[in-house]
Amino acid sequence: MADILMPKATAVWLVDNTALTFEQIADFTGLHHLEIKGIADGDVAAGVRGADPVSAGQLDRDELAKAEADPSYRMVSSKPKYAEYQDTGRKGPRYTPLSRRQNRPDAIAWLVRNHPELTDGQISKLIGTTKSTIESVRSREHWNSSNIKPTDPVSLGLCTQIDLDAQVTKASSRRAQMEKDGTVKVEEDVLKPAEEYDAPSSSPTTLDELFGKPKRKPARDHDDDED
Repeated sequence: MADILMPKATAVWLVDNTALTFEQIADFTGLHHLEIKGIADGDVAAGVRGADPVSAGQLDRDELAKAEADPSYRMVSSKPKYAEYQDTGRKGPRYTPLSRRQNRPDAIAWLVRNHPELTDGQISKLIGTTKSTIESVRSREHWNSSNIKPTDPVSLGLCTQIDLDAQVTKASSRRAQMEKDGTVKVEEDVLKPAEEYDAPSSSPTTLDELFGKPKRKPARDHDDDED
């Protein structure tokens, strides 16, 4: 079912102009049936002008007649005109809110360090940045290089984990070739499981071993003792 524009206004019109049940109107508009009952009683959506879904092309008149004749029938909204010609795909760079744009250099540094197989175009598409910014971070010529801290872009809210995994999967063949050529070392770029790290030979058991032996206080003079 297609999304209904102005569902509350549509519900108002259906309550006032049809013999549909509250459940039928609720299923069609996506509202709760108690809210539909409130509209009928005048407690909800007071002053809201009804919107005719038939004239708006959201409901076929035959569907409406069929639903009025059978209370168990659930109406199906009409497909918007020219819907097949509407391009729902996103074009251009990803939009990043102003409050998060300052975090993009940190995300770039993380991606460059942990996923060198990603191209500048993939990184640009992933977090909505420019290739010149990526190059400046990679070459450490960024104006704020001294303060850049590599941070996972997912934790920064610049992309979703699904988008990141999709780009990494797309570049997996490039990663394999880089490892084969020796330009990327798995040990440096991939996090190991915790059990693969060597445990220390001996762990500190006393406070002196953990924090170091405390420094002795200088001996006090005899005059101080007398005082």
